[in-house]
Amino acid sequence: MNKTVSQHIEIIKYGSHELLIEQELKTKLDSGKPLRVKAGFDPTAPDLHLGHAVLLNKLRQLQDLGHHVLFLIGDFTGMIGDPSGKNATRPPLTREQVAENAQSYTTQVFKILHPDQTEIVFNSSWMDKLNAADLIRLASTYTVARMLERDDFEKRYRSKQPIAIHEFLYPLVQGYDSVALKADLELGGTDQKFNLLMGRELQRQFGQPQQCILTMPLLEGLDGVNKMSKSLNNYVGITESPTEIFGKLMSVSDQLMWRYIELLSFESIETIQKWQQEVKQGRNPRDVKVIFAQEIVTRFYNRKEAEAALTDFEARFKRGMLPDDMPEKSIQIPDDTVLLTQLLKQAGLTASTSEAQRMIDQGAVKLNGQKIEDKSMKIARNETIVVQVGKRKFAKVAVI
Repeated sequence: MNKTVSQHIEIIKYGSHELLIEQELKTKLDSGKPLRVKAGFDPTAPDLHLGHAVLLNKLRQLQDLGHHVLFLIGDFTGMIGDPSGKNATRPPLTREQVAENAQSYTTQVFKILHPDQTEIVFNSSWMDKLNAADLIRLASTYTVARMLERDDFEKRYRSKQPIAIHEFLYPLVQGYDSVALKADLELGGTDQKFNLLMGRELQRQFGQPQQCILTMPLLEGLDGVNKMSKSLNNYVGITESPTEIFGKLMSVSDQLMWRYIELLSFESIETIQKWQQEVKQGRNPRDVKVIFAQEIVTRFYNRKEAEAALTDFEARFKRGMLPDDMPEKSIQIPDDTVLLTQLLKQAGLTASTSEAQRMIDQGAVKLNGQKIEDKSMKIARNETIVVQVGKRKFAKVAVI
């Protein structure tokens, strides 16, 4: 390893939420052996977005430092269902659903990870070999009282919501995965801390060196408030088109931009700090945003696509051109007219009529190039209009 242990630690901790336990990790690094770095993914939602990329990027950084990534597909745990962060049981998946989603994951993750330093593993390969007696012995390693310390279990218990016995098996199985893989370091979101600590505890009980834990923050979505989520429509998908990825990243606020760069850019800490200093001294933050957006598009596609996305963005927003690939939509209305706010929702340009009203209040809605300020405006049947919402959403809408 070319870097010192202290430099390793600095890179590993950068952008993270918590490292447990730092001195133990230093000792592991002092040995000079590549770390076995575990990260588990339950394939319940195979379309990855930049929120997932926060964890994947840290794995890539660890690979660049010479470490070995164990990309764990939780096909066995996926059939149990993890209630983490929820106050109700998550429905389990069938083995066929898990296999299909796992294939989608492995296709997407190599947009970020080095294939030659990534070992794809499935926890069914060892869990299927355990018999009922083995599972009972595993369950005997932890008490119900300790299990109820997990935040979501505690909330459900106090509110008298049901907790099925099989749900207690999820953290135990995830912890046992660390035993089976002899993990040195496990990564996860801040909402997974209980399960990650379970891995340390079970390794201790099985006489193994205990893994260290690195928790990563949950990335805010484009709204800058809620966690990035497809259901909230505030996400940037890693399989979206280059122009869509570029445009969405350019729409991020100047303040939130630094959060995205810190968690998603592969630029050095020194380069990012240099950019921050330059912006303080008067550089337009948009310049940095362009560099960052091009980096992300290049990572998921290539440099040529990133340059084309920049050209398209500048043509569309600097010179007011409409996109060539503007979608065409039609909406059916029961009456002779429809409220503009309802049209925006039905056309999929806003998530709700209340969001449509907010966008009009902000001056972010245009019809045929003209800014609209009247929230009570109606559109007549048989009209076809070009609608723009914000800087990135366009559609030619036919009212029928």
